[in-house]
Amino acid sequence: MFNLLIVEDDERIAALVKRGLEEHGYTVTVAYDGISGRKLALNNAFDLIITDIVLPKMDGLDLCREIRSEKPGIPIIMLTALGTTDDKVEGFDAGADDYLVKPFEFRELHVRIRALLKRQNSNKNTQGFLLKYADLEMNLHTKIVKRNNKEISLTPKELNLLQYMMQNPERVLSRVEIAEDVWATTFDTGTNFIDVYINYLRKKIDRDFDTKLIHTRPGLGFIFKKG
Repeated sequence: MFNLLIVEDDERIAALVKRGLEEHGYTVTVAYDGISGRKLALNNAFDLIITDIVLPKMDGLDLCREIRSEKPGIPIIMLTALGTTDDKVEGFDAGADDYLVKPFEFRELHVRIRALLKRQNSNKNTQGFLLKYADLEMNLHTKIVKRNNKEISLTPKELNLLQYMMQNPERVLSRVEIAEDVWATTFDTGTNFIDVYINYLRKKIDRDFDTKLIHTRPGLGFIFKKG
């Protein structure tokens, strides 16, 4: 049985989501403002957190950052009425694993929850803790990334994207695959947030090195390979 936290100031939405999740066997705790949500999140063992962005006392972005700094491994889904590419990037930069725009169907939220919990359990069961490709390495336990022994600072979402690419080297990864496997969401052709994060990674992983590892395949997607 999974233990979930909902941080949502709209009592009607919170009650609907709570009831739906409990019907599927989850244990659900609700907080109605960011400060209460932070206290519950940091003092209890939750398997996943769902938070609105616009909250009283502390907004969901700051809440996400504080949770992520203390508990980097816990999956976080953001709920919001804001759906532009910039809004999504801001949410992912704060540390969210997924982003769902209101209004949404409960069924879609449940699919996202199951995908993140499945990925979380898969990561826990990963046998090898050190990924290596060319002169790049990632420690899955410490989340430290180095290239040519130089440490590189990445956000949680950049780490997830790089991990996925390092685990799938030398094959073309479509935007649809990346959206589903890294963001646990359906790729929206109206946004370019995947390209935004690919560019973020390029600046940190490739820009200062002669050998480039992240390459674009026009019309197809991206490939992680030497040269």
